[in-house]
Amino acid sequence: MAYDIADPGRLRMVHRIVKDHGQALQYSVFLCDLSPAELTGLKWKLGDVIAHALDSVFFLDLGDPADMTAFDFMGERADLPTRGPTIL
Repeated sequence: MAYDIADPGRLRMVHRIVKDHGQALQYSVFLCDLSPAELTGLKWKLGDVIAHALDSVFFLDLGDPADMTAFDFMGERADLPTRGPTIL
């Protein structure tokens, strides 16, 4: 997921929410390995924080985290998860 938040206060709140759900690849780009229920919960939390007319949050399903063909890096390569969600 990626986001562009217009206000510094909302940006900090969004960052706090998202970092609890995923791994930062760049400043506003996160890799999140979420179940459908977790994704719904994340969207609900973000929906309460963002200004829908000013801010943008982008979600992209990259498929199975074990399939590394979805990722192509130049420069420093981020460590990526190698398996899907685990239910205990």
